[in-house]
Amino acid sequence: MNELRQLALTWLCECDAEKKTKGVLALKSTHLSSDVVQHPGASQTRTGVLKSSGISSIPGRPKKPELVAPLQLPKRSMRTPEGRAALIHALAHIEFNAINLALDAIWRFDDMPKNYYTDWLKVASEEAYHFSLLNAHLQTLGFAYGDFAGHNSLWEMVDRTKDDVLARMALVPRTMEARGLDATPALRNKFTQVGDMKMAEILDIILRDEIGHVAIGNVWFNWLCAQQKLEPIATFEQLCQQYEAPKLKPPFNLEARRSAGFSEAELALL
Repeated sequence: MNELRQLALTWLCECDAEKKTKGVLALKSTHLSSDVVQHPGASQTRTGVLKSSGISSIPGRPKKPELVAPLQLPKRSMRTPEGRAALIHALAHIEFNAINLALDAIWRFDDMPKNYYTDWLKVASEEAYHFSLLNAHLQTLGFAYGDFAGHNSLWEMVDRTKDDVLARMALVPRTMEARGLDATPALRNKFTQVGDMKMAEILDIILRDEIGHVAIGNVWFNWLCAQQKLEPIATFEQLCQQYEAPKLKPPFNLEARRSAGFSEAELALL
């Protein structure tokens, strides 16, 4: 069925990174202005689609990179081309997972307002663009996506929150992705110090867009809190404990977090 949530599932299950990227970019251009058909009983829809397509698990991903625990990833020096390539690969892997998390946010949760789906479609397309930029730059160094190992921390939190859209909005865009706002300035400095200005430009694009992605998480988290008559800060703290979210550590990019919609009270708690 030619419907946004079903198509999001199709590209979520796609294993080929290039096909997934191109498919998501095409999905935005085709469906951004169209009506979103919402299906009640999402669990039945999901089960039926997965069974009919022979897919037993999501997300679809290529056989490489090998996934290991974060502490098992080798440390590489930025002073070597391979070390720089490994860091670019790590960023590309984050963006690849971010494509999947945005598609999952569209497909998994029904009965949300239309703007919720168009917001997450925008996120998915921008993450696909980021991945394509990083992978293309990686190839200029003689490497490609899959040449280094990666970890699965971001998707693990996506999976943990699969049954609760409120927890998903609280702990993925507002927590896991917001950490990227804090980390990007230091990463950019590392690349400028070794003269990789192209990578600095890519990181500027990513930071600009990721502020918007975190803002989308903030909008829908606060909307859901209002719908359920919940106090946002207390709810967020409770969800962090319930789902064992990672504790945030400084430094914090307060300017970017303000631009992404965090309140002064939330920033004070950091």
